[in-house]
Amino acid sequence: MAMAMDFDDFFHLDFSGYSSATTTTTTGDDYACNWNDWSPVVDWEALSGGQDDFHDLIESMMDDGGLNPNARVANIAHGPCNSVSTETSSSSMAVDEETNGEDFKGLRLVHLLMAAAEALTGVNKSRELAQVILIRLKELVSPNDGSNMERLAAYFTDALQGLLEGAGGVHGNNKHYTSNGPHHRDDHHHTDVLAAFQLLQDMSPYVKFGHFTANQAILEAVANDRRVHIVDYDIMEGIQWASLMQALVSRKDGPPAPHLRITALSRGGSGRRSISTVQETGRRLVAFAASIGQPFSFHQCRLDSDETFKASALKLVRGEALIINCMLHLPHFSYRAPDSIASFLSGAKTLTPRLVTLVEEETGPIGDGGFVSRFMDSLHHYSAVYDSLEAGFPMQSRARALVERVFLGPRISGSLARIYRTCGEEEVYSWGDWLGAVGFKPVNISFANHCQAKLLLGLFNDGYRVEELANNRLVLGWKSRRLLSASVWTSFDSNL
Repeated sequence: MAMAMDFDDFFHLDFSGYSSATTTTTTGDDYACNWNDWSPVVDWEALSGGQDDFHDLIESMMDDGGLNPNARVANIAHGPCNSVSTETSSSSMAVDEETNGEDFKGLRLVHLLMAAAEALTGVNKSRELAQVILIRLKELVSPNDGSNMERLAAYFTDALQGLLEGAGGVHGNNKHYTSNGPHHRDDHHHTDVLAAFQLLQDMSPYVKFGHFTANQAILEAVANDRRVHIVDYDIMEGIQWASLMQALVSRKDGPPAPHLRITALSRGGSGRRSISTVQETGRRLVAFAASIGQPFSFHQCRLDSDETFKASALKLVRGEALIINCMLHLPHFSYRAPDSIASFLSGAKTLTPRLVTLVEEETGPIGDGGFVSRFMDSLHHYSAVYDSLEAGFPMQSRARALVERVFLGPRISGSLARIYRTCGEEEVYSWGDWLGAVGFKPVNISFANHCQAKLLLGLFNDGYRVEELANNRLVLGWKSRRLLSASVWTSFDSNL
């Protein structure tokens, strides 16, 4: 179905091929698709091979409680290298030498980054020493070339340089500061942002994992309702709700598709999440809903200037099933201050919602806190993200570079800036634990939802894993590192 809009290309970019596991049939509509017809862009088996798995390297160093290059090289050198012929032995030796060289360089970069962080904030801090180390790092790495470790080190080097020059302290102690750093992705051209977002969806399950898990829980909670109202904390481009609408209109059993009302929170200012941007998202969703026959209306609720949420500002209708949706700090999301999030979730509690769906980044401090400890945890986290993207598009360096430049680089810069301003002592929140502490009740993740998550990860590299925690939470991980979690909650007096 062609639509007389300026957003045709945007629809095609973001909504086509975006399906729900609960949809089992296709329709004649251009945008409808079948989960069973959704296939990965890359032939994973053909392209699977030796990735730049420096995440394991950093993790092993942390597990050992220190950085010992000799021990690491010894472990590699004594790996399974038994040969069956002289030719195989020579080949293995060449591979081992290359691997050892990459590991040595990776260790060297980690040492230099740690030394720079220490020089910037340690007991014997020295700006002059930090500058010397950063100059050396810039000679060794580039964000556009080299291995994963080299590109990642380049972004961490740029972030440290920004802190050294004062960029990290520009905003002082503004606790509502939401930028991702001095090189915020809002500075990128809109087409680059959309292209990077599409690539992120294609090369990893980060976006779909949270959306599908939340949507499945919503579908199960409102199976017999005639009116559904979703309040979305950070709607972004609205992609999540396209798949939910498709699932609602495709149900074979039960009542017709309910009337769906979405209220998106909007924020003042000139960023991408300004009121006008939320309005554009709403227009796209209205047009999409009309194209598939989903009864739908869209509203927005503006936060206060300090991003405080007032529940009284919401328009509620008797008889609607109220759903609270909160997606936080995913790779393509802007940073939201803890006070703003707490304000939203506290206000939501007073509304006694049917369901609260929460997706959040899994990060946390290591060691005894402080800037260097938090710095290393951030390096550990993003090393896993970089490795997973390498596994997703191993032959597409330009695609990865775009995602890294538009999303990950600004995230790294912003994360280190916040840690630096608080000297590494900023409290790290698990918002799922917070919800439980303030009186929300966990809702069990269904078997179908868990299976859906496993099916999704099966479309990507086998380094991804899913685990269920506390019955109401699914966690997406890359190897041994937890990256994202999705949890489901309800009001204490709910009968769910």
